[in-house]
This record gives sequence, C-alpha cells and structure tokens, in this order.
Amino acid sequence: MKKILFVCPYPLACAPSQRFRFEQYLDILIKNNFSYTFSPFLDQKTWQILYKNGFKFQKITGILGGFWRRFLLLFSVIKYDYVFIHREASPIGLPFFEWITAKILRKKIIFDFDDAIWLPNTSENNKIVAKLKFHSKTHLICQWAHKTSVGNPYLLEYASKFKMKDKNILNPTTIDTENLHLFAEKNILKEKNIIGWTGTHSTIKYLDAILPIILELEQKYIFEFRIISNQKPTFEINGKDFTPKSFIFKEWNKTTEIEDLSAFDIGLMPLIDDIWANGKCGFKALQYMAVGAVAVVSPVGVNTHIITHNGEFKNGFICDTQQEWKEALIFILENPEKVENIRQNARKTIVERYSVLSNQANFLGLFTD
Repeated sequence: MKKILFVCPYPLACAPSQRFRFEQYLDILIKNNFSYTFSPFLDQKTWQILYKNGFKFQKITGILGGFWRRFLLLFSVIKYDYVFIHREASPIGLPFFEWITAKILRKKIIFDFDDAIWLPNTSENNKIVAKLKFHSKTHLICQWAHKTSVGNPYLLEYASKFKMKDKNILNPTTIDTENLHLFAEKNILKEKNIIGWTGTHSTIKYLDAILPIILELEQKYIFEFRIISNQKPTFEINGKDFTPKSFIFKEWNKTTEIEDLSAFDIGLMPLIDDIWANGKCGFKALQYMAVGAVAVVSPVGVNTHIITHNGEFKNGFICDTQQEWKEALIFILENPEKVENIRQNARKTIVERYSVLSNQANFLGLFTD
C-alpha cells in the first residue's frame, strides 16, 4: 500500500479549492490501495478568522503555529511515497519545506495549483501577509516536483517551462455529479427566474460591468438577482451607492451550498481579461452547468474550453461586450423551451469531461511512476 501525504493550506472540507481539486478523491484513493495523511498549514480556529478584519494577534499566533507544524512534519515525511502539495506548504516565506522534501529527503512531490499563484494578488484583508509572500517560489517548486498537477491549459503552459512535458498533468477541477452536484429540474413556466452569481467578496468586482445591464433588464422583466457570498456586497454606479430592486443576498453556507446553487436559472461568470483571470479554472461555470443553471461567461481563459457557444451542441453563452451580455440574458428569459436543450448539453459536458468519475483515472495517474 502506497502512502500519500497531503500538504495544503486549509483544514479539511473548508476551502473550495481543496475540496474540488483533491479532497473528493480521498475515498477513491483508499479503494485503490492507497493510504493518506492530511496536513493543513492552518488550524480550524485560525481559518475561521483569517479573512475577517482585526484578530491580528490570533492570526499571527495561528501562522506561527502553522510553521511549527510544518517543522515537525519534516520528521515524518520520510515514511511517505508521495507528497502532494496543494499550492504551497506555507503561505509566506521561502519554500524550505518543499526544498528539504525534494532535495534532502528525496521524496516525490506532486505540486498542484489551480490559479496563477506566481502572480501577486493582494486584497485589503491579506495586505500585511502579502508583503511576506515569496511569489517566485512557484517556479522553484515546479522544478523540484516529480510531477505538476494543474487546472487548465494556461497553467500547464507555465509549468511546462520548468519540467518535461510528460511530468505536467492537466488535472481539471472537477464536480461530483454522482453524490453532490445533482441536476436540478426547472419549471420553465415559472414567472420569476433567478439570475445568480456566487463567489467571495474579493471577486465581487467582476460584476461591475454587468450591473448596468441588470438595472436595465429589471425595468422590463421579472427576475431575482441573487448573490451568494461570504459578505453582503455594496454596489456603486457613477460614484453613487445603489441597490438593484431585484437584488437578494444569501450568505454562503457550506451545508446548503449545492441547494442554493440549484435554485439558479442563470449563472453569471463575468471576468476581466488579465493574466490572473486566465489562470482560473472555470469553477463557477462548472458548478452552474452541473446543477442545471445556464452559464453566461466571459471569453477568458478556460471558459472558452468549457463552453460551446455555437453550433448544434450549445451548452452555454460566451459574452464579451455589454450588448452580448444583454442579448444573452434576454434570450434566456424569453425562450425557456429553447434553453432546456442548452441545460441538458451543459450537464452532459460536466459528466463526460469535468466530473470526478470521468477524471478518476487521470487523478490516480498522478501517483504512478
């Protein structure tokens, strides 16, 4: 039985990045004669306050505790066959853990990432810690790793600069279509559709370009503009605060996450076409499509690989200009019968290309020599 050590930033079953990159494969690993140990940098207490204002002393204490756990972990790394590192062993500082694991202990690192983590991405809540990050460590870990596991072709291109092609594995973020993201049947005759968006407070900025369209459409159509997030957003247009009359906020809750998403009839994923957004793995679109919401997305990064916008097999809408966004939303609102086929195609795409079941062999292949 081969042993795997999972080294990751957050506690088990807390962070979407971990849950949908590797945590949902843990039972599959056991069934295929692997054993594993899960080692997060942050403890549960620190994770719960990490993105809240204040708590400076508790955050510092929690981070120091994480470094201490990483130091102690080095003494047990020797007993594992593979060390799977998701994003980084520690959120700040030099990659000492990775270097010792690869170069001194000679262990096989599987380095997994699903964002352009070599680029600075600072928010108000992490600006202090961001000054201590060593972003260039990403390319070093790529060089030291036995294999890299990346979420989209853009990240694959980056990783391929530092390692032979056959050691860089395209391992998409996947959906559990068997047990979690079930297809939700829709009542096409209902009077009020739900146009939804889900994400964290740090990505709410991507909705700015869509808000004028929402304001315009709600003058003619009856719908609910629902946002699921960790913080209630505030909206601004032309320098003034405003709230769309159709707006409803629902706080993100892990226990109701899928149920809340399943209520969406339309799922929005606007993005700004920059190098950071190109590193994203289209997770919003994947979730929308899995549960039966029509995905309307920007033509950025992997979105153009996921969505087939034209032709017989149309599974969503790719919109660049505001006019395209407006026309797509109007079409969906006015043509519920035609949209049903798009929803079915979207679900088929997820099951065949982006599900745990379809990607199982690919994931297990990370742990073969």
